[in-house]
Amino acid sequence: MRGTGNGRAARRRTARDEAATVLYDVPGPRARRRNLLWTLLFLAALAAVVRWVIVGLDAKNQLEAEKWEPFFTDGRVWETYLLPALKNTVIAAALAMVLALPLGALLGIARLSDHRAVRAGAGTVVEFFRAIPVLILMLFANAAYAEFTDISPETRPLYAVVTGLVLYNASVLAEVVRAGILALPAGQTDAAKAIGMRKGQTMAHVLLPQSVTAMLPALVSQLVVIVKDTALGGAMLGFAELLASVRPMSANYGANTIACFTVVAVLFVLLNLALTTVASRLERRLRRGKRSTGAVVTADAVDDLATPGEPPGPTT
Repeated sequence: MRGTGNGRAARRRTARDEAATVLYDVPGPRARRRNLLWTLLFLAALAAVVRWVIVGLDAKNQLEAEKWEPFFTDGRVWETYLLPALKNTVIAAALAMVLALPLGALLGIARLSDHRAVRAGAGTVVEFFRAIPVLILMLFANAAYAEFTDISPETRPLYAVVTGLVLYNASVLAEVVRAGILALPAGQTDAAKAIGMRKGQTMAHVLLPQSVTAMLPALVSQLVVIVKDTALGGAMLGFAELLASVRPMSANYGANTIACFTVVAVLFVLLNLALTTVASRLERRLRRGKRSTGAVVTADAVDDLATPGEPPGPTT
């Protein structure tokens, strides 16, 4: 039994080596030496840049212990600045995700409709909002809320940030959904038709459940973008999110700008890491449930999709 297992492992290694040989030429001795030389040069240049940055920060007294101590010894910096800002970031990102996901799914399915008017209308909306920078959408939304609503100036930035994030990311998620459905084999739709399923039933019970795992990598990437783009509202609209907390913290704690930016960056990393961890666990559960075709939607696949006027793949 052990010999059989070793033989299978050897065959798998041989297959991988053959596949690698097909994909690219195995570098020879000169190529390996050249690659090693370039690697060493890159590491040396990187070390020089890091040293230059550290020396520059030290010359401006940004690495002194007193600049970093408030984050470990003074709870007020967390209670007054960081935790409220983190709460606002999470609220804005969560609202944008909850609204953008179903809207993006609806637009993506509409772009696969048999009806030309529905397909063209959804395509126009998607291409229009996908082409506009999310910051401009936030600024327009803020101006519109100020002009046509009675939303208070204190909460208006939150509404504007969420509106801009929803409009932009729903259009991007629509292409992710469309790409995930188009990645399925055409036989899935044909089999559903053969057993008498209607178009809506085929989409709800056959295509969407199987395409979820293919869409997850691109969906998670876009959700991470939503979290990071909340910082645009702080920079331009006065929204009290994480990045906007740097200026008042630095002003009240001895101009420790680098320390403030570093702590805020770490909080963003932890927030996005938690999001990707949850999504990875969900993806593993779905794949264990054998509801995936093995296809994976990437950003390149989304960008390479057909324009709104072209005929769709699976129908809705």
